[in-house]
Amino acid sequence: MAKFDDRIVHFISQSGYKPAKPKSVAKKLGVTKKTVLVFRDALQQLLDTGRARMGSDGRVHAPTRAGAVVGVLKTIRSGDGYVNLHQPMGKHTEVFVAAEDMRDALSGDEVLVVLTERRRGGGTRCGRIVEILKRAATEFVGTYFESKSRGMVKIDGDVFRAAVSVGDPGAKGAHPDDKVVVELVQYPTYSRAAEGVITKVLGPAGEPEVDLLATIHTFGLPHEFPHDVVDEAHIQAEQFDADDLQGREDCTKETIVTIDPADARDFDDAISLKKSADGHWHLGVHIADVAHFIPEGSRLDDEAQHRSTSVYLPLHVIPMIPEVISNGLASLQEKRVRFAKSVRIEFTVDGIPVSTSFHRTAIKVTRRFSYDQVMPIVREPDAFKAKAAAPVRALLSKMHELAMLLRARRVTAGALEMELPEMVLDYDEHSQVVGAHTTEHDDSHKIIEEFMLAANIAVATELTDRRVPFLRRIHADPTPVKLRRFAEFAALFGFEIRKFQSRHALQSLVRQAMGHSAQQAINFALLRSMKQAEYAPSDVGHYGLGVDNYCHFTSPIRRYPDLTVHRLVDRIIDGKKRINRRNESDVARLGRHCSSTERRAERAERDLLRVKLLRFMADRIGDELDATITGVENFGIFCQGIDIPAEGMVHISRLASLDEFTHNPGEYCLTGRSSKRELRLGDRIRVRVASVDVERRKLDFELPEMGDPPSRATSGVSPKRESSKPPRDSASGKQTIQKKRRHKSRKPKSKGR
Repeated sequence: MAKFDDRIVHFISQSGYKPAKPKSVAKKLGVTKKTVLVFRDALQQLLDTGRARMGSDGRVHAPTRAGAVVGVLKTIRSGDGYVNLHQPMGKHTEVFVAAEDMRDALSGDEVLVVLTERRRGGGTRCGRIVEILKRAATEFVGTYFESKSRGMVKIDGDVFRAAVSVGDPGAKGAHPDDKVVVELVQYPTYSRAAEGVITKVLGPAGEPEVDLLATIHTFGLPHEFPHDVVDEAHIQAEQFDADDLQGREDCTKETIVTIDPADARDFDDAISLKKSADGHWHLGVHIADVAHFIPEGSRLDDEAQHRSTSVYLPLHVIPMIPEVISNGLASLQEKRVRFAKSVRIEFTVDGIPVSTSFHRTAIKVTRRFSYDQVMPIVREPDAFKAKAAAPVRALLSKMHELAMLLRARRVTAGALEMELPEMVLDYDEHSQVVGAHTTEHDDSHKIIEEFMLAANIAVATELTDRRVPFLRRIHADPTPVKLRRFAEFAALFGFEIRKFQSRHALQSLVRQAMGHSAQQAINFALLRSMKQAEYAPSDVGHYGLGVDNYCHFTSPIRRYPDLTVHRLVDRIIDGKKRINRRNESDVARLGRHCSSTERRAERAERDLLRVKLLRFMADRIGDELDATITGVENFGIFCQGIDIPAEGMVHISRLASLDEFTHNPGEYCLTGRSSKRELRLGDRIRVRVASVDVERRKLDFELPEMGDPPSRATSGVSPKRESSKPPRDSASGKQTIQKKRRHKSRKPKSKGR
C-alpha cells in the first residue's frame, strides 16, 4: 500500500503532470488486474488525507498548495465575487474575491483560491484566485450586433459585464439580433476584454425554437444521439421478442394498471395489489426493465451515463435513452407484453412491511389511467361499471386504501409534507406563454407516490443489508443553525417550536400554518432551511422522508442512478449471495456526476421558463399584479407573481422615495426607518412591472405608490384544472411549474423523490 502511495504522489507531483482520470494514472503506473484494488485503495486513502485531490471532472490533481482552498465562484453586480467552498473552514463557507484578484475566472467556474490577510465586515475571509480548475462553460450564447465595423455579441445572463468581440461583421452569416453560439479565445479579466469566435448561428432572437436551442447550448445539454448509439438502440428493437419469456415470471394475466399524466408517452411503473385472507396486503410494483435493453459497458450505457437524466424543458424533452427504447420497448404500454423488474412487498393489516421479494417478470398492463380518471372511480365505483371492469375498479379501491394507510404511517413517523401551490403555464400555438392556471393534487397522485416510495425503500434496505455500495438518494439533515433561525422566524408569527430539530415538530408547525396568513412565509422559510437531495453511497439517510435507507429505483427510463440499482437487483434475482462490490470511490464519483447533471437540467428548465415568462411580461410594462415576497436581501426583495409565476426584484434603490429601508436578516425583512413598514418573506404585496431585460434575465418591479402610471389588471389565470402530475419532492426544496406537453411527457418527479 505504502509503495503505491509514494508512486502515485510522486507521479502527480511532477511538473509536467496534467490531471488525468484514475484509469489513466493506473495505466501510467503499470497497475495490473491483480493490483488494481490495491491501487484504488491507495488512491482513496490519498484523497481522504488530502495528499491528492479529485476534481469535479473526475481527474486526479496534485494536492492544493498550503493556504489554498477550492470552491465555485459566484460573481456579483459590482464585478467582485464569492467562492463557495467545497470544504468549509470552520464557520466560514465562502471567500470574498475582489474583481482585480479574479484572473480570468467566470461565475460558476471551479477555482483554487489563496487566502490573504484581509478580512471583510463580519469576518469574511478574502483571497485571490490562482488557478481555474474547471470551467463552468466553454461556449456561450448571446445576441449578435455590430459596432464600429466589428461584430459583437452580448452574452445572455449577467456573467459578462461587457460584450464580446467576434471579429469582422457577418461571421458565419450572422445578422444583427441573431442568437449565436460563441467560443472564447480570450477570457475577460479585470483589465482586458473578452474575444471569441462565432461557432453557430441559431436564428432570430425571440423565436421559441431559437430560445430552446439557446438553452441547450448555454447549459451544454447533450441533444442529438450519436449514430452508433442510435444503431445499438435499433438492434435492441430488432432483437426484442415479446414471446420469449425465458428467465421471467409470466404475470401477463394479472390485473395491473398504470396511472400517469393524461398525455404521457412513456410509462415506467405499474401497480398490482391483492389482499389475502389474513388481511395482509400484497403489493406489486412493476418497473420497466430498462437494464435488459442497455447492456452495461455498451455505447447505449455510456451515453445514458453521460446524460444521466432526461431533461424536461417547456414543451420539449431531451431523453436519456433513444426513444425507440424509452417510448417503445421499455414503456409499459397498455395491452402489450413488456419486460419488468417487479418488487413484491407484503404489508400487515396496519401497513407494516413484513417481506419483500424481487422478480424478473413479463407483464401486460390491463388498463392505463390518467390522474384525473382515478378518484371518480374510487369514490363512485358503481357509476363506472360500463367504463372500467370490476377487477380494475376493485384494484383502484384497494390501492387508495393502502396508499392512504402508508401515507398516514409516514407522516406519523416524521416525514415532512408541505402543500405548495402549483401553477401551470398556458401556451398558444406558437409556444408563447399566454397565461396560467392553478392546479389541485388529489389522492391519485398520492397513490403512486406512496407505492414508488415503498419500492425504493425496500430496494435500498435490501442492498444495505447485503453491504453493497450503491447510489443512494440522500438528503442530509439541515444544520442546527438554520433550523434555529427558522424557529425564531416562525415565532414572529406566534408559532412556537420547542424542539426545532424534530421533524415531528416541524410537520406540526406546517399543519398549524395551513390556512394562516403566514402559510407561504412559513413554507418559504422552511424550504430555505433545507439542504438539497443528492446521489451518493454514504448512508446519511433521507431527512425529508424520515427514512435511513433510500434510493431511486422506479424511473430507469429517465434517471441513470435507477439503472445502476436495477443491475444490482438483477444479481439478487439471479440468487448471487455475494454481489461484486463496486469500488465505493467510483460510486461516489458517479453520484457527483448524476447530482451535477440533475441540477444542470433543473437550471436549464428554470432558465427557459424564465425566458418565456419574461417575453410575456415584456408587453406588460406598467401593469400591476399581486405577488409574494420570495426572498429578502440587503439590496432589495424578490417577488413572484401569484397569478403569473414570474419572479422579479424590487431593488432597494427603488424604495428610496418611500423610506430608508434597513435589512434585518434574522427576521427575513426590510424595515422602513420612519414608517416602520415591513417587507417580509412570504408577504403578499402589490407590485408594478418596471422593466424587463430578457437577455440579462432581469425583471424589475416597483411598488405602485412610487408613482401613478396607468395600471392594467393582469390576471391570465384560468379556472382551476386537474393537475397532470404530483409536486416535486418537498425535501429538495423546489416548487414545480408544470408545462403543457407537446412531445414526450414529463414524468412526475415525486415518483421516487
